[in-house]
Amino acid sequence: MNFSYEPNKIFAINGGGEIIAEVTFPEVKDNVVNINHTFVDPTLRGQGVASLLLQEAYQTIKNQNKKAIMTCSYAVKWFEQHTECSDILSK
Repeated sequence: MNFSYEPNKIFAINGGGEIIAEVTFPEVKDNVVNINHTFVDPTLRGQGVASLLLQEAYQTIKNQNKKAIMTCSYAVKWFEQHTECSDILSK
């Protein structure tokens, strides 16, 4: 899947220009973002797209030397399952 990148947002669009997958992580204070929303279109669910989005978000946040908090329930579960990525989590 080809993702597009904007500040604090990673997403994919379909041929009609509609967002079909996205994760958002706005900055909440200096060098801390909140992973607050993950969306995958129902036609893509069960294909691992949300996990790919979180992996990309993790790498982006890490590359920017930022930390993350999470209010998105999917992100909370994803980080619980991917403890090797916990280095970006804000304490």
